[in-house]
Formats: sequence, C-alpha cells, structure tokens
Amino acid sequence: MRTKTKVAIIGSGNIGTDLMIKVMENAKHLEMGAMVGIDPDSDGLARAAALGVPTTSDGVEGLVALPDFEEIDIVFDATSAKAHKHHVEVLRPHGKRLIDLTPAAVGPYVVPSVNLDDHLDAPVVNMVTCGGQATIPVVAAVSRVVPVAYAEIVASIASKSAGPGTRANIDEFTETTAGAIEQVGGARRGKAVIILNPAEPPLMMRDTVYTLVQAPDLDTQEQIRLSVEKMVDDVSAYVPGYRLKQKVQITEIPESTPVETLLADREDPSAEPADSRPTHQVSVFLEVEGAADYLPAYAGNLDIMTSAGLQVAERIAAGKEN
Repeated sequence: MRTKTKVAIIGSGNIGTDLMIKVMENAKHLEMGAMVGIDPDSDGLARAAALGVPTTSDGVEGLVALPDFEEIDIVFDATSAKAHKHHVEVLRPHGKRLIDLTPAAVGPYVVPSVNLDDHLDAPVVNMVTCGGQATIPVVAAVSRVVPVAYAEIVASIASKSAGPGTRANIDEFTETTAGAIEQVGGARRGKAVIILNPAEPPLMMRDTVYTLVQAPDLDTQEQIRLSVEKMVDDVSAYVPGYRLKQKVQITEIPESTPVETLLADREDPSAEPADSRPTHQVSVFLEVEGAADYLPAYAGNLDIMTSAGLQVAERIAAGKEN
C-alpha cells in the first residue's frame, strides 16, 4: 500500500533539480515519480536517473507515456510561462494537480505564509515568482494592520542564478508579481522590478519592499513592525535563509512629495475620504540565503521558489492521507 504521494517534475534545469533533491531529502508526504526534461544530456535528468527516478527527455508527452504515469498525483512545472500553458492542456484530461513554478499565472496565486489553505482544491496553483514569494508576505503583513495604497518591490538576484527560463520570463515576472502584490498582498496598486546582479563573487538574493500607508500614530507604526517581524518568522519556518537585513523603517512622507502619481486611479472617488493620502512609507530590506541543496547559497531566488512549492504539495498530500 502506497503511503506517500507520487510527484513528477517537468523541467530538469536548476529549479527542477533543486526541487527534486528537496522532495527526496526533506518531504514527509511525497516521493519522486518522474523527472521530465527536453534535453537528454541535462544534469537534472542524469542526477534523477542516478538516484533511481524514472526519467524522460520527451517533455510532457513523454511523462504521459511513462508506465507509472497513473500513479503520479501532483506535477510540478519548472519550465517557462509559455510552456506551462501547453502542459496544462495536455495534463488536464488526466486529472493531475499542477503546481506552477513559472509566472504563467494560469491558476490562483499561492504564497504559503499568506494563503496556503485558500486554494488547495484548485487543479492548478501558481507560485507567482521568486520575488513575489520573498516580498508579498511583507506586503500582506503591512496590509493586515493598515490599508496599503501602493507597494513596490525590487528583487536583486545573482546573474549566475538566473537560468534560461528566468531570463525568458522577465516580462512575465514583472506582470505576475505586480498582480499578486495586489491580489494576495492586499495593496491597492503594485509594482515589481527585478535586477540581475553580475557582481563577482555572486551576491545573495536581496529584496526591498516599499509600501505607502496611513500610519500617523506611533502605536500603528509599532503594530506594522510587529506584523512584519511575525511574517518573516513564518516564512523562515520553510525557508530558513529568509531574514530581515535591518529593522523595519517607517518614515513620514513630506507634503511636498508627489506620491499621488504612484496611487491607483479612483474609479469611485466617494469610496475613500479626501484625506486618504498616505502619511508614511514603510521600507523593509530582506535577504534570502539558499539551502544549497543543489546550487550555491547565493541562489536564494531558486530556493524560495522550490521551498514554497514543496510546502503546497506537502499540504495537499497530507490532506489526502487524512
């Protein structure tokens, strides 16, 4: 009698290989059922075969053709936004659960520390982006205390940690992350920027979160700080290298600063009071150190994605066992 849920990973590159190692070494409710790629010479497929994992270099069609395909319940997609849409169409008739690690945004956005339990029944869930997984929890933490009129995130990752898939998805990264900042983080308007840092030696992932809020009194400001610190603890429970680089900074916005250019257009001017202009900027500076399961520690951008995806799969699998 099988007690663990079998999973397949489509994408034998950096993210897929790191995820495979996490499943095999850390997962409580999961076991590898297949590693799928399109390059027969990829390191990911070679490692999987050496570890006894069934492999195919014929893409999603090869996955469907595998003898034990019916035993696989969850499929991770670690390819590209464009490829994911094809994978959804191929796998939909087979009733597989898909966890999308690309910025395709086909299914609902999921950030484990914010809304893990909200979409566990969805046939496809989207893990947003590395920048989204790192920063949206902070936006959500602030929005739990006060409304966030505007949130901007800047994700800086080592150029060496950005593979072909990441580079091909830059536009999707900014669009998907900005959308999730609003839909999951709770900001009225969101913006995302990604920087590929070519520094040598490579630097760890750094993320900056700026939010504009109304927080005129010291008590509200302290509640914001505590909420952010609690959220950082929640994320670090499944991404141990996730941490604040310095204390949360809350600064007053001068009347002369034209923040109105950043705010969302009001479709209904009567929905907000006329004095709803943000009073303070909340600045949060983060660092994400990878677990170095497959890639060096500076690749925190990959680690946070695979760790988040693993969290979702583990919860789905645990629910099936109960």
